Amino acid sequence: MRAVVMHAPGDVRTDEVAKAAVVEPTDAVIRVTAACICGSDLWPYRGIENVDRPSPMGHEYIGVVEEIGDEVKDIAVGDLVVGSFVASDNTCEICQAGFQSRCVHQVMMGAIGTQADYARIPLADGTLVKVPGTPTAAQTKSLLAASDVLGTGWFAAVAAEAGPGKTVAVVGDGAVGLLGILAAKRLGAERIIAMSRHTDRQDLATQFGATDIVEERGEEGIARIKELTGGYGAHSTIEAVGTQESMAQAIGATRPGGHVGYVGVSHGVELQGQDLFFATVSLLGGPAPVRRFLPELIDLIMTDQIDPGVVFDLELPIERAAEGYKAMDERRATKVLLTL
Repeated sequence: MRAVVMHAPGDVRTDEVAKAAVVEPTDAVIRVTAACICGSDLWPYRGIENVDRPSPMGHEYIGVVEEIGDEVKDIAVGDLVVGSFVASDNTCEICQAGFQSRCVHQVMMGAIGTQADYARIPLADGTLVKVPGTPTAAQTKSLLAASDVLGTGWFAAVAAEAGPGKTVAVVGDGAVGLLGILAAKRLGAERIIAMSRHTDRQDLATQFGATDIVEERGEEGIARIKELTGGYGAHSTIEAVGTQESMAQAIGATRPGGHVGYVGVSHGVELQGQDLFFATVSLLGGPAPVRRFLPELIDLIMTDQIDPGVVFDLELPIERAAEGYKAMDERRATKVLLTL
């Protein structure tokens, strides 16, 4: 089968590899019908994360079940399914508390790779959710977004306690930040401030529900948000980047007693205890428990109440995956969909 493999930083290829197969009795194999490139895939692409051997790529997927292990009971061959970027049993105490991304039996799908014709999905009953009916092309894109960036943006908004009467600030204008705006709007936020310097992303932010745009960064960005909020700062802030600057900006933009939902994969982020102590804000984040939200998100998509798939602004066949990585790295694309 074809699969996207990273051989070294900046060196992405579409290789021929052995077809995915059931390994554990709780596995399923799906024929991937749509895959995409994630912003977190750029960390190894840029050499920020180590690449010491050829590595399969991808952790976002929608597909049709082709084979199941002997212990799979809830998913059947022929089902159209969406799953999280973290495989989980959905039954352990951590999963039952709503944090499936930290399941005691978790398997990171990025280690398996889903930018491929077929993918093995561990813990299939706990990970995969069946899609009712036959989605349109637009709905298929949105369902693919649900497997990570939509679910991650949704978790960020929930973790930040976005809701009615709240002002929400969003640090990061990539796909996750943009869909965090969509989530905050859906959760009833009164005002949403998007921090963005890119006109095309500002337009999409506004489409998703942003009421204000702030182009300043760092201390200037914090000051601008406080100016817009009567000197107080946002009630809720979404951090969707994962750098020292973005985390400091998120905490600084949040009023005392407010909440920060952070979902950017952290690289080099260090929090000074005294600064955090006097910020008087609540922090909740990490790998998003996408599985918690999938049933609701699938319903919203299949009933055309939300359209997160518009975040895909470049579509390429899997053979041209390297072009997609380059386009996202150079910020010529927000989110790249790979066709199979």
